[in-house]
Amino acid sequence: MLDDLEQTGAGRARKRVGTDLLAADVHARLRSRILTFEIKPGTRLVEDEISAAMNVGRTPVREALLRLQGEGLVSRERGWVVESTDAATIDRVFESRVAIEGYATRVAAGRAGPDDVRELQGLVDAMDGFESMSRTALNQLNRRFHERIVGLSGNPFFVEMHERTQFHYWNMRLPVLFTREQAQLTNDQHRRILAALAAGDADAAERHARAHIETTHRIVRDALEE
Repeated sequence: MLDDLEQTGAGRARKRVGTDLLAADVHARLRSRILTFEIKPGTRLVEDEISAAMNVGRTPVREALLRLQGEGLVSRERGWVVESTDAATIDRVFESRVAIEGYATRVAAGRAGPDDVRELQGLVDAMDGFESMSRTALNQLNRRFHERIVGLSGNPFFVEMHERTQFHYWNMRLPVLFTREQAQLTNDQHRRILAALAAGDADAAERHARAHIETTHRIVRDALEE
């Protein structure tokens, strides 16, 4: 009988591991589609539809959705819905960016190599052409610059938290167009961050990163108050 119990326990453990792996896969796939806005804010997520589309049972789907809820990407009220961010949360979003990106940039200063610096330099140089590119193209370059630096911290928790702040920031669809002077100022700040990373100066890297995000926050807030 003991052998039967052990075999039953082992079977349950294998089933649990299998469910966990499926839930992790469903979570990763849904999360990616939400963060890239392939699944739009306000979209209803139906467990049965996700199960059928991904060819998995409802249990891993439900576990994936619960994890997304914990990350603030979906909410549950009469069903699952992809979160929409109210512009009133702008201050909290930028406070989070200052904390996460500021320290992540400090850590990145000790880990960025010559190839990393060259890649970032290319992004900064490209952003100097902001007057001749679309807002979308400039936003993509800017987003890549910040994502790359956070990634250089080597800390997956920083990366995950940064992705969440970016989701809420872009989700707000802020109707803010930087002036020529503001665009130039923010890219000059990018150069200061880059110089600190190249020099391995952690203090300066964090200081310039925080100043840059605070500048962006001020520009956005002032524009929304006009």
